[in-house]
Amino acid sequence: MIKKIPTKLETHGHVRIDDYYWLRERDNPDVIKYLNDENEYAAKEMAHAQDFERKLFEEIKGRIKQTDMSVPYRRDDYYYYTRYEEGKEYPIYARKRGSLNALEEIMLDVNVLAAGHEFFSVGVSAVSSGQDLLAYAVDTQGRRVYTTYLKHLTTGEILPDIIPNVGENLAWANDNRTLFYGKQDEATLRQYQLWRHIVGTDPSEDQLIYQEDDETFGAYIFKTKSKQFLMIVASQSVSQEYRYLDAHEPGGEFKIFLARERAHEYHVDHIGDRFIIRTNDQAKNFRLMSTPVENTARSHWQEIIPHRDDVFIGDFDLFKDYLVLEERVRGLTQIRVMPWSGGPGHYLSFDEPAYRAHLGANLEFDTKTLRYEYTSMKTPLSIFDYDMATGERRLLKQEEVLGGFNADDYVTERLYARAADGTEVPLSILYRKGLKRHGQNPLLLYGYGSYGFSIDAAFASPRLSLVDRGFVFAIAHIRGGQEMGRQWYEDGKLLKKQNTFSDFIACAEFLIREKFTNPEKLFAMGRSAGGLLMGAVSNLRPDLFKGIVAEVPFIDVVTTMLDSSIPLTAGEYDEWGDPKQKEFYDSMLTYSPYDNVERKNYPAMLITGGLHDSQVQYWEPAKWAAKLREAKTDNNRLLLKTNMDAGHGGASGRFRRHQETAFSYLFILDLTGIKE
Repeated sequence: MIKKIPTKLETHGHVRIDDYYWLRERDNPDVIKYLNDENEYAAKEMAHAQDFERKLFEEIKGRIKQTDMSVPYRRDDYYYYTRYEEGKEYPIYARKRGSLNALEEIMLDVNVLAAGHEFFSVGVSAVSSGQDLLAYAVDTQGRRVYTTYLKHLTTGEILPDIIPNVGENLAWANDNRTLFYGKQDEATLRQYQLWRHIVGTDPSEDQLIYQEDDETFGAYIFKTKSKQFLMIVASQSVSQEYRYLDAHEPGGEFKIFLARERAHEYHVDHIGDRFIIRTNDQAKNFRLMSTPVENTARSHWQEIIPHRDDVFIGDFDLFKDYLVLEERVRGLTQIRVMPWSGGPGHYLSFDEPAYRAHLGANLEFDTKTLRYEYTSMKTPLSIFDYDMATGERRLLKQEEVLGGFNADDYVTERLYARAADGTEVPLSILYRKGLKRHGQNPLLLYGYGSYGFSIDAAFASPRLSLVDRGFVFAIAHIRGGQEMGRQWYEDGKLLKKQNTFSDFIACAEFLIREKFTNPEKLFAMGRSAGGLLMGAVSNLRPDLFKGIVAEVPFIDVVTTMLDSSIPLTAGEYDEWGDPKQKEFYDSMLTYSPYDNVERKNYPAMLITGGLHDSQVQYWEPAKWAAKLREAKTDNNRLLLKTNMDAGHGGASGRFRRHQETAFSYLFILDLTGIKE
């Protein structure tokens, strides 16, 4: 039994006693012992199924084509791509000059770089304007703190310009020698500074060009598609502010585009003599505007695409002759092509009831070819080139799934559950053809529902290990995401957060009522903020679920949001509220999973964490597991599994990460009685 050290936490005159607050002491040997003991307990509890776990891992791994290559994309006179070699965990970044038949140039072999590291990630890379220099950022811990290296692509030399402790943000100016990068606050990991480095100089002499002092904002830099401007964006949940500079004059001063305003979100790109702006000014679902480069004041903005109550503008791309939009209608993305010469344009057609479609790598400006990606729960990721003038579509590549996969063996559906307030909540569903609705099928229900992040109906080959064993797999598109437009997000955040949880419960009840499953065979899974969802529904309706998998769960909402020294906290007041204000404190306290653990029966639970997690600190799942062990009145399995070598994303490497997937699936399958 883990020791209890009561800690008094008082806010607004309300006192909470946290017996496990001490688990925050990362360097305390007792903390590490507790995490290791829990890992050993989890291994012991599942030892009877070790062979099945290995089989699941090999099965998941066996569907992945080991020797594979991405679809090359063109940038000026080079074609860039990544490829994988059989048996190797990490990608090789490569390119060919002029033609795909040219000799390959290997820019980075990450397998070589990763040798000797338990965790290794190339977070971002950027090729210079002259295409002879590569900047790349490396994380060897999983905490998303990077070191940037520069490589001369002609000679293969790693330059002495090594820049430590930076963020995942790199941008080159057009002089082929000026690199911009970001630095993070050491404690919170908020990227708040942007620096200018001249190749060949000592990084200690680099110049600070921008500092963001508002702790709720982060700062980032990028280059417009036109390559004409460098853009600094200061961004928070509900507001942005842009600055711009001619990319040919990197030593100049950035000009402000439009000063920040509370609740004004906008994004800027450039074409010809105009800037194009996606804005929510007088447009909850956003509209598209343009303004002359020489005058960015709002009085000069002109509307291109008006606001519509039933259509959400999610993204746009600019070409010489065309404007391309990503629009959401009824929760599904439409791709709209509009000629600058006038006319309504047209939409690409997608036939399946639930899918994910989005714009791909489109770096070329003067082209009639649009690259986009399409997938559904039964259609592997497919890359298309689309002729915007003729409407001709060409499939370049579809993810190859080994092991006898045939999409025709599966069925996808788009259904709607009715929430308690009458709102229709979309569900995307996958199952094997021939499945009967008799209420006896095992079912895994997945959800997220935060930050306006939409969980679309995309393909994932590991799920086949469940579906081929008789499972139904369902995604609940609950409020807090942005699937159904901006209001869908706003109705699932702050003081309306309970809608996220009640929507998920309504989806679970609907699936039972429609005889897809029953509570003895219904499982739930969520990750990060989706782990918060898992914690909330386990407190609200433990009777609905046989088992719950909460991966790196954001579970201790009140305590975390009261501590602005923790990464992400200050920047998320607009998502959860600031508990220093009593209204938000009281609201959070009603759903914060850690604060609402009670003496009652809970479903079987698998809880995961990462010791180096910078987004959800390891102690949140650790504390929750300890409190559940003390309070729950059942004998259902409760496992805490902490990756001691990784962070929020879990293990690095394309195969090793699926060892965690296999364990999660084993946990679920074992509870159903499915052995092989």
